[in-house]
Amino acid sequence: MDGGLCQHQRPRGHPRPRRQVVPDLAGDARRALQGRDHDLRTSLPSFLPPRALLLSGMHAPACAFSLIESWFVPRRAGQVSGNIIAPDSPEDWERRDGGKWLHFFQVQDLTVSGGGVIDGRGQEWWAQACKGRHRNDKHCTAPEAPKALHFEECHGVRVQGVTLQNGQQQHLTFTRCSNARASFLRVASPESSPGTDGIHLVNSISVHVNDIHIATGGACVSMVGNCTDVRLRYISCGPGNGISIGSIGETPVADRLEKIEVDTMFIANTSNGLLIKTWQDGCGYARKVKFANVVMKNVSDPIIIDQYRSEHPIPCGSTAATRTVAVEKIDYVNIAGTSASKRAVTFSCSDVVPCRQVSLKDVNLKRLSGRGASAYCRSASGKAAGVVVPESCLAGARAAGVEEQ
Repeated sequence: MDGGLCQHQRPRGHPRPRRQVVPDLAGDARRALQGRDHDLRTSLPSFLPPRALLLSGMHAPACAFSLIESWFVPRRAGQVSGNIIAPDSPEDWERRDGGKWLHFFQVQDLTVSGGGVIDGRGQEWWAQACKGRHRNDKHCTAPEAPKALHFEECHGVRVQGVTLQNGQQQHLTFTRCSNARASFLRVASPESSPGTDGIHLVNSISVHVNDIHIATGGACVSMVGNCTDVRLRYISCGPGNGISIGSIGETPVADRLEKIEVDTMFIANTSNGLLIKTWQDGCGYARKVKFANVVMKNVSDPIIIDQYRSEHPIPCGSTAATRTVAVEKIDYVNIAGTSASKRAVTFSCSDVVPCRQVSLKDVNLKRLSGRGASAYCRSASGKAAGVVVPESCLAGARAAGVEEQ
């Protein structure tokens, strides 16, 4: 940040970013993907924070530096105009850093903006990650990789206009935050980088994300825990794992995700498109989720609900065998594009608590090869309207291609 990361006053006359108009979402996404492998650092000065940097909203002078690398941030703004780069070796971290690098804790009404770059230099972390080449090793003990930019228990945070690249793990994380906004960002890591989600939400309320290009090795946007009132709009996604709701129900505490809206997106060259996944013995629900106006290209699983994640060792109370996460009121509207696999739509739902009120309207997904795609349903019911390709398999849905009266 300007002034050694200490410029917290909003510059006079600093223009507010204009809202980006996206008339050709596919064109914007292609342009973003073309440059994803380039180093995005600016020519401006770089700042190398020593291991974890904790920024807190406690009452203290601005930028008071202590031996535990903690800085205190007043309620104003910070501008990233140069490069903030991480140590490139996991050995530079200590286990007490607990997966932290740039960590904002209990900060309110803070705006982080500018045209600078936050570079996690995560290459060595990816090489030893349990999610990477050691994913089949049940005894993997690799230390937890830091989250690049992490806001925890913050309110009214704004992140806009910066680039995040090569995150050690998730690039931008909101944990137990409310009224957070992220816009006009560029997020980039190699497709081979494991677990590098672009934006990750945990137990957060009222998070709005718009006008963002994401190309990573993890999910473009993921959310877990209790998340409500989440809006994603004008996002280009790929490569990576698409939009991921879940996994839900990983702990004995009920997860509740609702009022999730995904609108106007381009998803290309991803393993998943629009994914909802739950633990087989989990607790909670995902409901009132709407995916609308999404274009896909070469996506392996464009639409998928998977309630058969491997059984978690911690049961959901004494009724684990008869309970699972409920999935209901899920809408897919105006979804089009190409699938890399034969099966374009998968609703693999629980026999104990089936998926209910799933709606397909004007869904047109074809195989990239030009051949017909298929849909699979298990314990899923709902309705179809408009032209639906492949033909809906939802229990109670009418045949595809028949106009709604």
